[in-house]
Amino acid sequence: MDPSIEDIEEEQRHFANVISTFNNYAQFTLSANNRRRKDVYILPKADQDLLEGLGYKEKLEAVDKAIIANADFLHQMVDDPRIFGHEIDDDEDHSEPAPHSHSHDAGTSHSHSHSHSHAQPQPGHSHSNSGPTRGKYRPTEADMDKLRSTLKQLVRDWSEEGRSEREVCYKPIKDALVKHFAKVPPEERRNLRVLVPGSGLGRLSFDVAQMGFACQANEFSHYMLLASYFILNKTDQVKQHTFYPYVHSFSNAPNRESILQAISIPDVRPSDLPAGSDFSLVAGDFEEIFANPDQKGQWNAILTCFFIDTAKNIVNYLRILHEILAPGGVWINVGPLLWHWENNNSNDPSVELDMEEVKALARKIGFEISNETTIDTTYTNNAKSLLGYVYHAAFWTATKI
Repeated sequence: MDPSIEDIEEEQRHFANVISTFNNYAQFTLSANNRRRKDVYILPKADQDLLEGLGYKEKLEAVDKAIIANADFLHQMVDDPRIFGHEIDDDEDHSEPAPHSHSHDAGTSHSHSHSHSHAQPQPGHSHSNSGPTRGKYRPTEADMDKLRSTLKQLVRDWSEEGRSEREVCYKPIKDALVKHFAKVPPEERRNLRVLVPGSGLGRLSFDVAQMGFACQANEFSHYMLLASYFILNKTDQVKQHTFYPYVHSFSNAPNRESILQAISIPDVRPSDLPAGSDFSLVAGDFEEIFANPDQKGQWNAILTCFFIDTAKNIVNYLRILHEILAPGGVWINVGPLLWHWENNNSNDPSVELDMEEVKALARKIGFEISNETTIDTTYTNNAKSLLGYVYHAAFWTATKI
């Protein structure tokens, strides 16, 4: 069913709010850092003197500079929001421009000289839960948290520092994909269609395309879409962009270097794909796009990494996965069950199964599960922090019966 005018207008409002969040990052985040200064000034003079001797004031000044560098980086991502076909109404977007107090070796233009296409948004539709706005939109703490998470996702997917974390999850998936199609010569992988729903910032799907498979990514979040488009299509040098993803919290920091560590991305050239690569992205809601009859049996493999727990109705997710796989197709999964809609305040339904129930459901729907194991992994973790959460993620290969 085609989206209604109301749906389209709602999505445009949501997109404008996301753009405003990117552009208001500096004002919002500098204000939070300035709160730390104010808290020091209300302390007794003797306490202030002790903190002064520790260099606390200098640390706050260094964080200000890092925030401004981040703002410059984020502003580049939304410099031309028309990439997704949205026109931002001047009456609705009153975002603050990012300060430009110092420059980086970060270009914003990129033209392709290869015959392959990068992951670019294709027609699709997504709903948002954001209500209508009137006048100036003021980003909330929840909006900024999504933006801060995007910066940490960039570390995971596109930096040298994130390689060990992402490969714990991505390598078993890629190895299982190659093993399942071991009888297919590498030069014929382009005939195998691989789908990566919940693709985030696109590194897994990029790697799969680099291996020679025809790969399509699917992502819902505008934060992820803006950042992945920027990396894949407007970046042409290794370590072209530098930012500071860990300056937003001082908790569990062993030293100031852990807060102020600079991350340079990407660790590979996004244009380094084989000639003739088939690599694309469809933007929108997984269920809305892939429940269409024209998707039935169209995919040789589906790779889900930290994805299935985004379902409101896991039954429908698994049903769609089964229907869109070609006969003999493979579904490779890794991830926990951090149900995204549990205890939501938006009156959305949420079905929360345990892992054994998920696997039993998959078998009932028509999957044969094999190669089950558990992968211990962090997710967007600061390796230098005093705190790290470890997921005991489930891994399996499932074939369509």
